[in-house]
Amino acid sequence: MKTDDLIGLLSNQVTRVERGVVARRFAKALVAGALGSLVLMCVVFGVRHDLASVARTAIFWAKLAYPLMIAIGALLAITRLGRPGARAGYAWALIALPFIAVWAASLFVLDGAAPGARWPLVLGQTWRTCPLNIMLLSLPTLPAVFWAVKSLAPTQLRLAGAVAGLLASSAATIVYCLHCPEMSPAFWSVWYAIGMLVPAGIGAWLGPKLLRW
Repeated sequence: MKTDDLIGLLSNQVTRVERGVVARRFAKALVAGALGSLVLMCVVFGVRHDLASVARTAIFWAKLAYPLMIAIGALLAITRLGRPGARAGYAWALIALPFIAVWAASLFVLDGAAPGARWPLVLGQTWRTCPLNIMLLSLPTLPAVFWAVKSLAPTQLRLAGAVAGLLASSAATIVYCLHCPEMSPAFWSVWYAIGMLVPAGIGAWLGPKLLRW
């Protein structure tokens, strides 16, 4: 068979990829995962009783913005890493900036606190359970995000798995904020970060196993 004939044969078998299919797939995965996390949170932990009043404060929305911005950065990163040879680029900055901002706010809060009050600000009331709770709420979101990433063609499987895990855990952390009573950036900078980063590590381990194509 001549080269031109082979090219013609292959091109005739190409199916058109519908525009926006990747965005819709991730939207379905994130909505399904977040709903699963929300149901799990309501059943296991419950919504904080003072949510209506707390929702009127700026610090509550700052707490929500922390994992939300990480989730946005992780979503941009994973959609780029899903293209063979592509790099995440500026998405890394969008992921890093919320961590840096909360760590900076933590230092500011701790600097203004009395020496005896600093550790209570870091530990809060729930430091023993917070990362585990976030990991638990990541269980519905992690397989949903991996399902969406599987439809792409990542070549850096470990890195793609790590970002998928971070996307899942940050989405779960948004849901967890509806229960968590902690309102100090000093707490979020440590325990929320651990809760989000451990599933990212699990995703890095699962990536080569589940994202191979």
